[in-house]
Amino acid sequence: MNISCLIVDKMHESLVPWLKEIGIDANYQPSFTRQEIKSTISNYDGLIIRSKTFVDQELIAQARNLKFVARAGSGIDNLDVDYLKLRNIAIINAPEGNRDAVGEHTIGLILNLLHNIHQGHEQVIENVWNRESNRGAELSTKTVGIIGYGHMGRAFAKKLAAFGCKVIAYDKYHPGFKTGYAKSVSLKQLKEETDILSLHVPLTPETLAMTKGDFFSEFKKNILFINTSRGEIAPLNSIVKAMQSGKIVKAGLDVLENEKLKTLHKTQKINLAYLKESGRVIFTPHVAGWSTESYIRINKVLIKKIKSLF
Repeated sequence: MNISCLIVDKMHESLVPWLKEIGIDANYQPSFTRQEIKSTISNYDGLIIRSKTFVDQELIAQARNLKFVARAGSGIDNLDVDYLKLRNIAIINAPEGNRDAVGEHTIGLILNLLHNIHQGHEQVIENVWNRESNRGAELSTKTVGIIGYGHMGRAFAKKLAAFGCKVIAYDKYHPGFKTGYAKSVSLKQLKEETDILSLHVPLTPETLAMTKGDFFSEFKKNILFINTSRGEIAPLNSIVKAMQSGKIVKAGLDVLENEKLKTLHKTQKINLAYLKESGRVIFTPHVAGWSTESYIRINKVLIKKIKSLF
């Protein structure tokens, strides 16, 4: 059985030879445009993509032979899941590949905020040596609340164990989970106890703009807020309002609702400017899962799952 696969995003060089080892002929075309994907996809059994374009009906309507679409990463928000299921096209993703990177990065953001690492660095660069204004707080004294206890949430909780902090988690679809790393709680209890909130949910119609309205105001304590999931889950205006009210003391944001910074609309520009100027936000450019190791590990996960299909 000859199986062919089109790869349309830049991937670690190990992917093509590993596909060959399991009997799949791969055409590596990371520079392909959406139109080029449309015009050639009918020739392939599989499509491997990262974030280049939305895999929807319009893109793959003529893909008569397509058996799987693999996303080189965790989220599948750029896939039309309903249409792919309708066509009986398998959906593959690789949250196991970058969960450890996300966990480490999330802890890095928290430690940075608690211990004023970036602030201290900037002050020393400006020849300011002020120890008292950079007095930190210890993670071991805090309660970390996790929303979303899938691959990412669990990996993050496991890494928190070494710090001796209390870890609680809410997952709507896995209530009452049992692990040694976090206690399963209701959303109400999480909002009552949390000092540091970290989001680890996928972007879906249900989680879109999840933090709008009274979400942050319902927390009993003033919190540190961390988002390494998707920016659209926590719109900037909701974060700004919570910071202005004092409910969010500091934030660590690896993702934004619009990451094409040159295309921000007026309100997004105003909100982002506020967060930048506040001096209370650490930004990173959507790299929580973007480690050297995860780059390779994602390929290993995809290969294992694709192999199982055939």
